Amino acid sequence: MENKSKKITRREFLGTSALGLTGLTILPSWTINGIRVAPSDRITLGFIGLGRQGISDFHAFSQCPGVQVLAGSDVDSIKCDRFKKVVTEWQEKNKLPIKCDTYEFYEDLLERKDIDAISIATPDHWHALTAIHACQSGKDVYCQKPLSYTISESLSMVKAAGKHKRVFQVGSQQRSSSEFQKAVSLVREGKIGHIEKVYVRIGEPPKPFDLPEMPIPSNLNFRQWLGPLNDPKVHYHPDICPPIAPPDYQEKGDWARWRYYRETGNGFTGDWGAHHFDIAQWALGLDGTGPIEYIPAGYNGTKYTTLNYANGIVMTEQPFREDRPDDKGIQFIGTNGWIKVARGYIECSDPSLLKKSEKEIEAGAFEISAPHMQDFLNCVRSRLNPIAPVEAGCSTNILCCLINIATELNRPVKWDPVTHSFGDDIEAQSHRLYWYDYRNPYKLPYWDK
Repeated sequence: MENKSKKITRREFLGTSALGLTGLTILPSWTINGIRVAPSDRITLGFIGLGRQGISDFHAFSQCPGVQVLAGSDVDSIKCDRFKKVVTEWQEKNKLPIKCDTYEFYEDLLERKDIDAISIATPDHWHALTAIHACQSGKDVYCQKPLSYTISESLSMVKAAGKHKRVFQVGSQQRSSSEFQKAVSLVREGKIGHIEKVYVRIGEPPKPFDLPEMPIPSNLNFRQWLGPLNDPKVHYHPDICPPIAPPDYQEKGDWARWRYYRETGNGFTGDWGAHHFDIAQWALGLDGTGPIEYIPAGYNGTKYTTLNYANGIVMTEQPFREDRPDDKGIQFIGTNGWIKVARGYIECSDPSLLKKSEKEIEAGAFEISAPHMQDFLNCVRSRLNPIAPVEAGCSTNILCCLINIATELNRPVKWDPVTHSFGDDIEAQSHRLYWYDYRNPYKLPYWDK
């Protein structure tokens, strides 16, 4: 198992071995990267949401030993066709049983008893229901970030994972990247002293939905795409559901833009905040909690959105690099120095804290993060918590939602991260990003308004 020519150590191999395999599906054994994986070690996966991110997640999972993909679900039949084509080509190449079923309705996929875990890459407004229903069906869950569209959904997802004893990894894959892990270690070890301020650059909050209505293509069940969304202003436009077509099956244009509109997403606040605020709170040891006051940019002359913690730390959404103010990233400022970190970049006021190799980290393919998927698979086997557990994704998403609530209300908002409440602030508690009134017949499990 220590064959260096295969570039995998015995320790790495043991990370893929059986550590709690009750209920895992038994299929013929197979070999990847020179390692023969026992049938009982195999984890079978189903994918919900087969767009650009879903395909990227498949490619990441396909690099991990001991994985078989059995099915996928999407409301776009052409995306289902593409997924089946990509998966069966991979199965054939790796001498796996060639089998990949596709479903328009994810509930049909969840009924499968031969699937161990689910990967979710739907639009954010579907995350909660698909993940909760997956937990109820006995599946472990890998769910893309941000965890959900609203605060109540995130809290309900935590309850579902706990009640059904599911392993739940959030797709905040920067936690599995070396530059961020190094920055977190330096902060936690006190290498720059007591942290007083944190700058986090993520980008703009969402804007009102303003796309013109367009004809719905025949391959898309747009009503099912809407699902629980309950806003009459939202209608079909290719920007929110990028079309694909054979033979290349490539999305045309940018990533799906539903994320940039209030009625369908949380803007850069949720999209990039789920990465960088997540790292900031992780480094500060504040997973599971969060700021107690949110002051939006522009309020009474406030230049940057400001988040105040009970321990005195102040976090602001502002440039973290003077030379590149639009770059997204983080700066930790302590009593003895600072650390700046972003994708493929880390810098410290004391260069001796960084090795040469750490200063020159390559950015990598961050949308295809096999180490993050491997961590999830290891935890499916061991039943331990993954590096980005649902509780951390919940607290990060609550932070992002509260920034948008304060921004839309154009005033400070106070929050109790212990009781998950606004005190007597009825206006904030009535905001859609706290609790969203689903379209009939959809209901949010484990939530009592």
